[in-house]
Amino acid sequence: MTKLSRREFLASTAAAMAAGPFISTSSMRARAQESRKLGFAICGLGKLSTDQIAPALMKTKHCRLAGIVTGTPAKAQAWQAKYGLDTRSVYSYDTMHRMAENRDIDVVYVVTPNALHARDTIAAAKAGKHVFCEKPLEISVERCQQMIDACRQAGRMLGTAYRCQFDPHHLECIRLARERVFGAPNIIQAGFAIDVGEPGQWRLKRELAGGGALMDVGIYALQATRYLSGEEPVLVSAVETKTDPRRFAEVDESMVWTTRFPSGVVAYCSTSYKAGGIQNLRVNADDGWFELDPAFFYGGNRGRRSDGKEIRYPQIDLFAAEMDDFAQCILEGRPTKVPGEEGLRDVRIMQAIYESARMSRAVSLA
Repeated sequence: MTKLSRREFLASTAAAMAAGPFISTSSMRARAQESRKLGFAICGLGKLSTDQIAPALMKTKHCRLAGIVTGTPAKAQAWQAKYGLDTRSVYSYDTMHRMAENRDIDVVYVVTPNALHARDTIAAAKAGKHVFCEKPLEISVERCQQMIDACRQAGRMLGTAYRCQFDPHHLECIRLARERVFGAPNIIQAGFAIDVGEPGQWRLKRELAGGGALMDVGIYALQATRYLSGEEPVLVSAVETKTDPRRFAEVDESMVWTTRFPSGVVAYCSTSYKAGGIQNLRVNADDGWFELDPAFFYGGNRGRRSDGKEIRYPQIDLFAAEMDDFAQCILEGRPTKVPGEEGLRDVRIMQAIYESARMSRAVSLA
């Protein structure tokens, strides 16, 4: 080896230093970008998680898949193979407390059956994680409050997965209503019905679902009437019907209800597990109307206005949009527009709808 002169040594050192910061800065930027992505653990690996939530998570800007929770080993193995998750990122419902040791997980997205939401949310909160929970938030006001209290005590955020509040079509309808583009709204109509599918599934079991069509898809119509009117209902009247008492022995098959709001706005809503194909909302105002049909699809919603204009925007992944927004709320330290309290309000109204149908009388919410 030849010895370097002092001048050569200084020159080579200067060159290395000149190159070093560029490489270091680039690496730091990459790490910073990755650190801004919050780690989500999906709790419950059913069809919605498999077909919608996990693929959407891959499209987000501020989130990444950091873990899974399941009671089925075969599902865990399949997800590990597909998404490259190590064993440390896999939990059962009985081992969620161990998430406290996993700093890669920031948020738990709860996608289990309705009546298990409180169990899984409280476990996640106790492990120090934020929670994003599918709707309905739970099956009773009391359980919803337990979830809210658990997250508050842990200093963590609780969000409700109301994806339509991130759909440009619904946001435009909210603008039209709030700005009174067609005058003051007076009647809102909303309906969502599906063919629920095979018997034996958890949605038809009261112990797990808490209710039927109303809890599952009717909540979309209920939510829409609230964010379109900008008010909370003061009176509800409902009627339940069943054409197949054996299949729907434990839960509601079809429900229609009317709600009245403080300003005088009246909403007419319907939901069903058997009359599939209904998926719309319409606002009638003093000087015109606007509507979405279809209104509640994962994508492809569209509408029109009484002045002949269309309500149509480019399709976005609503699951990705809601997860990104929740992540940004956490990163920026600001409240979410879909907190646990919002989920509780809907559950309270749904309980009143069930009471009205059971007692055959109007129920006050004032």
